[in-house]
Amino acid sequence: MPQASLLDQHGSELFGPHNLPYGVFGTPGDPARRIGVRVGDVVLDAAAAARAVGDEAVAALLDHPVLNPLMAAGRPAWERVRAAVGRWLTAPELYDAVAPLVRPLDSVELHLPFEVADYVDFYASEHHATTVGRLFRPDGVALTPNWKHLPIGYHGRAGSVVVSGTDVVRPAGQRKGVDDPSPVFGPCARLDFEAEVGFVVGAGSPAGVPVSQQAFPEHVFGVCLVNDWSARDIQAWEYVPLGPFLAKSFATSVSPWVVPLPALEAARVAPPERDTPLLPYLDDAALPAWGLDLRLEVRLNGHSLSRPPFSAMYWTAAQQLAHLTVNGAALRTGDLFASGTVSGPGAHERGCLLEMTANGRDPLSLPDGSARGFLQDGDVVTVTAWAPGPDGTRVGFGEVTGRVLPARVP
Repeated sequence: MPQASLLDQHGSELFGPHNLPYGVFGTPGDPARRIGVRVGDVVLDAAAAARAVGDEAVAALLDHPVLNPLMAAGRPAWERVRAAVGRWLTAPELYDAVAPLVRPLDSVELHLPFEVADYVDFYASEHHATTVGRLFRPDGVALTPNWKHLPIGYHGRAGSVVVSGTDVVRPAGQRKGVDDPSPVFGPCARLDFEAEVGFVVGAGSPAGVPVSQQAFPEHVFGVCLVNDWSARDIQAWEYVPLGPFLAKSFATSVSPWVVPLPALEAARVAPPERDTPLLPYLDDAALPAWGLDLRLEVRLNGHSLSRPPFSAMYWTAAQQLAHLTVNGAALRTGDLFASGTVSGPGAHERGCLLEMTANGRDPLSLPDGSARGFLQDGDVVTVTAWAPGPDGTRVGFGEVTGRVLPARVP
């Protein structure tokens, strides 16, 4: 007898019918890039499945080497494709047509799932901003005066966004210690990771038209994991007065799976209580909650360092999108905006080594007997996450991982 459905055979709690994240893959026998949907530990060739069941309209949206055409089609198309994929995977009568089109996850090569248009990184964790502020301003106010009035961010480099598994070369640049008479050039000595969550824009918006918080689900296609690598010593010298530049532009790693926004309905929670009045375009007191209960974990060389809670983030993604566009900046399909370092109030809830080691003052002891103030060459950083799903299930995000390679100094 045939299997009841593909989900019966391959589905899992993290990657079942409630999730269905999108990615882009190729195989050794057919390296052409194509859109896939993850189900358990297999990948469904989405466009081929659409053709196999005779759904040419959906096939036209999926038959591309990146997600951008599907994302640009807008929310009604996203809902139609998601419903169709769910039907292919659950209908017993479609099993024979679709089953030959799945590939084991360990047999495929995963690629950057979308072409990145613009990249923005925020600074949305009050716990992270407070800890960092105390490190660098021990005799002053931890949070800058603007922090609770607007989501602070910076515009990054889209061309440096890479998919999980891509090695990261240690950057080189200028740095100057407090007591150094002049700057020196060389490899970064304080390389760090930042565990973050990214939001991928599908439908764009015209220039001059701000996007409200209420329109957030009309524009954001899905969510991924981000590691926004940071060269702390380079940044300390260069960031005054304009902010991050070379210290952040060498690499930003993203997970290969984009979890559709509707998969996170059960994970929506109220953000932390506001203690500062907000201007109307950022005020979310009477709006649907867009805090998200995502549970991150950071591992260094396989050793668990921390479990940062995304539910503790002060600024929501909806507020970030509203602020990003309030000046009339247009959205483009493929825009990526990230949360900034995710950190909670506890010692084991911090999302970067800068916090964990007090800027290198208190190195971490690892199981192999070594210690880390900051990252060494050969270190592998992995960020994973899951979120509550419907009926007690969990929604998986996969992982974003990267290995540090030695600097290439000219």
